[in-house]
Amino acid sequence: MAQHDSWSDPRGLAARFHLSKEGEPEIATDLIAMTLPEYFTPTVDTFLAFAEMAKPTPYRRESAWRKIWDLLNLKIPQPDPYPGEIISPYEGAMDYARSNDFSKYSIYQVSMIGAPVSYARAAYHAVHTFIVTGQDGTRRWVRFTWTPTVGVLPRDQNEKPQDHYLAHELRHRLSKGAVEFCLMMVIGEVGDDFADSSRAWGSQRQRVNMGTLTLDKIAEDQLADCEHISFNPMRLIDGIEASDDPLLRARLETYEASRKARDGAVCPFSRS
Repeated sequence: MAQHDSWSDPRGLAARFHLSKEGEPEIATDLIAMTLPEYFTPTVDTFLAFAEMAKPTPYRRESAWRKIWDLLNLKIPQPDPYPGEIISPYEGAMDYARSNDFSKYSIYQVSMIGAPVSYARAAYHAVHTFIVTGQDGTRRWVRFTWTPTVGVLPRDQNEKPQDHYLAHELRHRLSKGAVEFCLMMVIGEVGDDFADSSRAWGSQRQRVNMGTLTLDKIAEDQLADCEHISFNPMRLIDGIEASDDPLLRARLETYEASRKARDGAVCPFSRS
């Protein structure tokens, strides 16, 4: 679980499933998720353009009249800063959204979702579409979400931000007991976009509870215990395929480059 306490940025949860039996070569698959249900952009080129434009900038407060004007013109208004916030994580992203319709929904969500009260009170979405094949040979296009068993709860946006409050809160919470997340598999339907992670699916989709993740402790040394792990969303196994989502496929080499830069441990990919 990402130990990052930015007041507004999406947070992530990465999980590795070890599937091999004792004495056999390791077989594993990774699932990487974030608090945003959809991605900002549909392609590698649009993502690079977004990353360049969405750099944090000094806050420039908008007037109430400008917000109304933006809404009347179907544009996303600039949100007010949190108490004590002087750097805007939104302004560049908002400017990008105003000229790129595909990013408006996800960027608007980021500006409205706020920070959770706890890592344990946020939902985490894998955003990309995968293809799973059942024992009967049926192929289904699906997306995955981790849902907290105690429910999602955002923090009051008017509260003054506190440094590292998420890490402190989680440590305190786990001192009282474990927290759990349900892994939900959402099955796509005809008309859903299977190759564009910036496009939302309809809310009335069949959902299957795939199991429960239990978190009961925090690694004492984040650097030593976590930085060597090399998660990769393209580490798939037999029965799970990548969709044609270009961003998902681009993450294969991107995450491998990160692993090599960090001298991360090598974990085998699918045998297929």
